[in-house]
Amino acid sequence: MSNTDSFIDEVTEEVRRDKLFALLKRYGWIGVVAVLAIVGGAAWREYSAVQRQAQAEAFGDALRGALEADAPAERAAALTDVTAPGAEARVVTDLLAASELASAEEGAAATKLLDDAAANGDLPEIYREIAAFKAVSRTDSGLSDDERRIRLEALAVPGKPLRLLAEEQLALLDIKAGDTEAALEKLQRILEDAEITAGLRQRATQVIVALGGTPDAG
Repeated sequence: MSNTDSFIDEVTEEVRRDKLFALLKRYGWIGVVAVLAIVGGAAWREYSAVQRQAQAEAFGDALRGALEADAPAERAAALTDVTAPGAEARVVTDLLAASELASAEEGAAATKLLDDAAANGDLPEIYREIAAFKAVSRTDSGLSDDERRIRLEALAVPGKPLRLLAEEQLALLDIKAGDTEAALEKLQRILEDAEITAGLRQRATQVIVALGGTPDAG
């Protein structure tokens, strides 16, 4: 019985092996394709990561080179010529170039550059908001106070990322217009906001005191 059982086991194992080989011959290509896909995907991810790193390093080197120019106008021109690897990198160069244009007393050109960035639908909202805020908060923007107020009110809408900073600028416009009461109301509202930063709190408090008011953080 022992020899018989052993023989049966060997036959069963041979049958299993034959079935396995048959399956491999029929469907083995699927496994090969799967392995190639996994290996190829990993290689492509690694290649893409290396390419992105190389682009980022080249972009950083180009920015540093542009900022080494002697005069602000030259730096702005060099920054404009930098090839950015994407929309977000482009807006970084635009913000830097706008700052250099302002230093070169070319406020209108700086505002135009910032306005173009703010209108770029390919950018995430935060980048557009930053560009819009920097454009409207410039004293040399060439915008009238009424134009600045309209733009700032659009940035001060609840839920906007820079709403408190826009509210601060609106308060300063109120002060400029001689409406101290409206300015104090806005500044007090800023102090009571849960999202206020330490720097903004300090500035708002100082202005309230300067206007003769009493800061109240709630």
